[in-house]
Parts: sequence; structure tokens; C-alpha cells
Amino acid sequence: MFAFINNFVLLFAESHNSTGGGFMEGYNHFFNIPGFEAWKFINLGIFIAFMIYVLRKPLSSSFKEKRDAIRADLIRAEAEKQDAMSKLTGIEGKLAQVSTEKIGILEKAKAEAQSEKDRLADQTANDVSRLKQQTDAELARLATQSRALLRRFSAEESIRLAEEKLRSQIDAASDSRLVKAGIQEIGGLN
Repeated sequence: MFAFINNFVLLFAESHNSTGGGFMEGYNHFFNIPGFEAWKFINLGIFIAFMIYVLRKPLSSSFKEKRDAIRADLIRAEAEKQDAMSKLTGIEGKLAQVSTEKIGILEKAKAEAQSEKDRLADQTANDVSRLKQQTDAELARLATQSRALLRRFSAEESIRLAEEKLRSQIDAASDSRLVKAGIQEIGGLN
């Protein structure tokens, strides 16, 4: 389109300018540089302006929708960030509480262990005392029993030794005399 306008201007300028100077000379000096044809840039500018005009409404609505979607995503991301931060704060609080609870549990366990140790020491001392008393009582019983057995043994042994001594000293004549004396003491023979 611009090429047509450009060609028309060149044709019109050539018909008015028969001397060879003026418009054509300025045109050739500024716009007809090899590799730089201004009409191409002007044509591109018109094309871009037309495309912007035609596509502005659909593109602007799609850009607006995209912008709104991005804004919604940012708002949602901010809400998720705030939620995550609150969860993080809660978890950090729980971790601090866990370490405090851990210290408390360890102190309680140490106290319980010490109390159990003291209780077991007291129970062991009581058991030792009770076993010592039982042992002493058992030893006293065994000593009494042994003394009784020794007395019996001593008595039996004394009787046996006396019997042996008497048997060794008594002969048949002494025996008959002792029997007669025993009978007379009882009252005699009837």
C-alpha cells in the first residue's frame, strides 16, 4: 500500500520537477539510500499500527484475563505462604515445647530413678536386717537344740560309763547280795 503511494509521489514529483533538482534530489539524498528504503519502514509502521488496532481488543481482554489469573495466583500464593508461615510458627512452638517437655521428662525420670534407688536401698536394708534376725533366731534355736542333744548324749554316755564301771566291779556274789538287799527294802518276799 505504501509502495503505491510512494510510486505515485515519485511520479508526481518527476512530472513537476523537470530541472532535475528540488524534490527528487532531496528524496534521493535522504530516502533513496541503498539498503535503506524508508518506504519499507513506513509500510511496516502502518502494518503494525493496523494490527495493534485490530488485535487490541481481543489481546487486551486476553491480557486482562491473564493478568487477573496471575493476580489470583499471587493472592493464592500469598495466602498459602501465610498459612505455611503460621504452620511453621506452630511447629517451631511445638519443637520448643518438645525440648522443654524432654528436659522435664528427663528430670522426672532422674527423680523417679533416685527415689526407686532409695526405696530399693531401704528395702534391701530392711531385708538384710530381717534375714539377720531370722539367722540369729535360727542359730539360737540350733544352739539350744545342739545343747539339748549334747546333754542327752552326755547323760546317756554318763549312764553307759557308770553301767560299765558297775559291771566291771560287780561279780556274781555282789549281785546276789544287792538283789537280796533290794528285796528286803521293798518289804521282802511273801
